[in-house]
Amino acid sequence: MTRLYSSISVETILSAAITSSQTSMVVATGTGSALLGGVVLAAGNVDQFTVALDPDTVNEEIVFITGNSGDTFTIVRGRAGTTAITHASGATVRHVLTSNDLDYFNTAVQPSTLTAKGDTYVATGSAAVTRLAAGSDGQVLTADSTQTKGLKWATPSAGSVTSVTAGTGLSGGTITTSGTIAIDSTVATLAGTQTLTNKTLTSPTINTPKTTIGFNAQTGTTYSLILTDQDKLVTLDNASAITLTVPNGIFSAGQQINVQAIGAGQVTIQSDGTTVLTSTGATSTAPKLRAQYSAATIICTSSNNFTVIGDLS
Repeated sequence: MTRLYSSISVETILSAAITSSQTSMVVATGTGSALLGGVVLAAGNVDQFTVALDPDTVNEEIVFITGNSGDTFTIVRGRAGTTAITHASGATVRHVLTSNDLDYFNTAVQPSTLTAKGDTYVATGSAAVTRLAAGSDGQVLTADSTQTKGLKWATPSAGSVTSVTAGTGLSGGTITTSGTIAIDSTVATLAGTQTLTNKTLTSPTINTPKTTIGFNAQTGTTYSLILTDQDKLVTLDNASAITLTVPNGIFSAGQQINVQAIGAGQVTIQSDGTTVLTSTGATSTAPKLRAQYSAATIICTSSNNFTVIGDLS
């Protein structure tokens, strides 16, 4: 068990008598925390907190507290050479340091055992601890059952590659002494459905290409394009005239947006005041879709510059 101590423990009393065989005790209401003096006992009865019952009397008994719930404590009886006996209600309960504790500290591994930088504690057997001096630079700690201490510092053996055989992606054949091995520049073949993320394809061959277009249906009389409209068909459906605005700072060169008037209201494509539009429409900087179901493509040619091509008036 782990021995725990407190310098601010406050003594208390039993709230009820205990027999010599009981393994729990209850102290005065609300005093359990003060008795522990800030100590927190781990679950599973793995810690011990030493107290005396009826201290400094002929009935003194040393017990180990191993667990608690509020003012109720789990105890191990008759410790440090004392005997478990009956204690009356009101008996004093006090945190104490016993001869067992002093023996424990006296026999514990002392810091003075280590005498130099890099020294290590090692066990030579059960409950037998000694010093292992630090090794030399570059050495590693190695298990060695022939050593008294079971460990030693040793220089790692230098290994060597005796043979390299080329395989997929490598060329150069088998090398046993010296030679050259290279990474092939190969063409990747993908079978089935594959997903490529953040890959650049140089001069790819695409067989049976398929493109699916997205839609953005708008029914108001005004709409300003957004980045996610790229490569979509924006449909504009209203009986009244519709104004479609191309904003600045959204699209980059090469991106395009398809638009179509599917309502009776004529669609005017206009700048937001900063973007520059060119087209073959009667008003080249503010072209209109010619009629219901007319369509056009708005292409960003450079930063904030666009050209509009399609069925315009």
